[in-house]
Amino acid sequence: MSLKCISRRGKAGALIHGRGTLKIEFRIQDNHSLKGKRKIVRSVVDRVKHKFKRLCGGVGSNDNWQRIELGVTTVGNDRRHIDSSLSNILGFIESLYLAEIVDVETEVINL
Repeated sequence: MSLKCISRRGKAGALIHGRGTLKIEFRIQDNHSLKGKRKIVRSVVDRVKHKFKRLCGGVGSNDNWQRIELGVTTVGNDRRHIDSSLSNILGFIESLYLAEIVDVETEVINL
């Protein structure tokens, strides 16, 4: 997942020191259509955006109806805050029990 930060300043002109990305791969066992997959993706994305105000979306496996790849990104001025934010988002997604999490990749980049 490649996301570029256009500005190095966040809200109120605060300097942004890092960017964190979280890529989560899910497997849906009882799903038999892309329509069912889209319903789960939409549910997770909407809930993460509403609760955490973070960028979230599908990043791969668009034609495979039993696999979902979601990406979440956040920026901040403290690496611990970025790690904590991504960890909280992952915990929230796990608590939804909408699909089995198969793989998780986390990356924090200092700008």
